[in-house]
Formats: sequence, C-alpha cells, structure tokens
Amino acid sequence: MKKFFSIFLIAMIVLSTCIISTGCTQTETKKVIRINQVTNSIFYAPLYIAINNGYFEDEGYSVDLMTAEGSNTTNVALMTDSADIGLMGPEQNVYSYVNGDTNYPVVFGQLTKRDGSFLISRNNEPGFDWSNLAGKHIIAGRKGGSPAMSLQMALENNGYNIETDLTFDTSIAFANISGAFLSGVGDYMTLFEPAASEFVKTGAGYIVAAVGAESGEIPFTCFSANKDYIQENPEVIIAFLKAIQRGLNYLKTANIDSVVDSLSPSFSGSSKESLKVGIQNYILADAWNETPIMSETSFDRLITMLKNAGELSVSATPDYTKVINTNFATLVMNEYF
Repeated sequence: MKKFFSIFLIAMIVLSTCIISTGCTQTETKKVIRINQVTNSIFYAPLYIAINNGYFEDEGYSVDLMTAEGSNTTNVALMTDSADIGLMGPEQNVYSYVNGDTNYPVVFGQLTKRDGSFLISRNNEPGFDWSNLAGKHIIAGRKGGSPAMSLQMALENNGYNIETDLTFDTSIAFANISGAFLSGVGDYMTLFEPAASEFVKTGAGYIVAAVGAESGEIPFTCFSANKDYIQENPEVIIAFLKAIQRGLNYLKTANIDSVVDSLSPSFSGSSKESLKVGIQNYILADAWNETPIMSETSFDRLITMLKNAGELSVSATPDYTKVINTNFATLVMNEYF
C-alpha cells in the first residue's frame, strides 16, 4: 500500500505541475535539462540515442550535455547547481550521503550494470589469461572511482593481492590514461568504448579482456539529481526516464546500422566502424540494465565493492531508501513500458 500511495502521489504532483506550468504545453519553448556526464562513451548509448532520436523533444525538453571526465567532478557539478542531472558512478551518492551533505544527490535511475572498461595490453595476447598480469604495471584509473574499484575486484577474483602481486596505479587522472600509456607508462590500462577501439586502431595496444565480465554485476553508472531537485521537479524526472527507456529499447530492437546512425552525432571523431565494434562489445558484455530500477541487492553489491576497496568504513550502513529513489522509475515502467 505504501508503494502504491507513493506512486499515486507522484502522479498527482506531476499532474498539478503540468496544469499550472507553461512548460507542459506543446506550443511553449522547450525547457532545458542540464546533464553532466562522467565521460563520453558508447557505454551510455541509450542517452545519446534518446537525444539524437528526439525522445527528449517528444517530452517537451531540450538537453544541454556537458562532460566532466570523472564521477567526482560530475558530483561537484550537481552539488554546485551547475547541472540538473548527473550520469555518474553511484559511489558518489554514497560518499555524499555518508559525509552528511544536506542536499546530496540521489539515484533515480540505473543505466549500466557492470564495468564498461576493457583491459588493453601493449602486446597482442590472443590466448590472454588473467595470470598474465602477475608482476605487471596496470594503470587502473582514479582512486575511489568505480573503474579502479571494479578492476580491483576483477583482480582479486583471479587471486591477486593488489598491494603485493602487481603495480596497481591509481595516480593518473581518468582523462590522461591513454596519453600516459602512449608515453610508456604501464603494461596494461583500461579504456571505455569508443576510446578502446580507437586506441587499438593506432596499433599501440590490444583489447584482451572485458573488466566487467570478471568483476561481475555492479550498478556502475546511474542518473542522479540532488534531493531537492527531484522533489521540486518530478515531471522532469519522469520525462527524462521515459526518454532514456525509449533509447534503451531502440538499442535492443533496431538493427545495428540504425543504432550507429543514431549514435554518430555524439561521436563526431569516431568512425562508424569503431562505433559498431563498441556497441557489439557492450552487447556481448551485457552492459545495460533492463530497467532504470536499482534493486536493493544491486545496491548491496555496490556497498560491498566500496568497502572492499577501503573507500567506505566496514561499519558504515548507508540507507538504500535514502540514497536510491525507485518511485519514478517504477511509475514509468508500470505506466509506459
């Protein structure tokens, strides 16, 4: 009954908002949603498809998309009110909540369900095995970020102690990883698509493994907004999730060439061939969540990863119902899909 009442209440709020707001009429100027994303990657394909196929416009909104190059920076954009919605790792939500921030960001929709990075070696290793990494130098990404923590889990699942068995390098900023690798730093690194396939085309490295296949399912990237923004703009959250789910459905049902055409405007520097390879890699990796609803079980796996990496106290008990809001995603899935 409580869940039904909350969904009914959201519907009533949205209805009343549309009655008093000029933004809900087709003839008015479209309202802008400011989105800050952690990076520009095929990993987030449903978002770009929703933008380029006009799904946000169908809901009466235009999109201002910015890129932060790091979940911590996207979180700052939310906290400083320079973005309305952030696409970032949900670890940032947990950090803000545990730190006692008053208007902390809340996850209202999950997009990906595992690490979307690929392990790249300097050498071609067609018979790659994770045992090859013993004693090697791996550029792992920023300390406290999901890519580094997920890679740590993948390594530990293969019997490694990251303190003693190899060099686990978290000193290089996310945006500088490929440049450092090209300059001679490290034996392996991780990149997301299309950067991974584009790097392979240079002949300077080879994709040897998908990190997410080894680390397992973890809520990796989610849509978040500050608690107050969600409360004050329920109609935006619902419209946003409708557009994203349409993008995901298109990704799953359209032929791959049509998907590439829908992504191309968001990747002007990438060839259609690279986009196609990237999409196929993520489909093979089973990267995307089926719905925007994050389960409590998934949240618990996230907390396990944070504690395992030493980024969250083992005694900390973040409240799923405080950090994650599934009411809007549940309403959208029940009413429209």
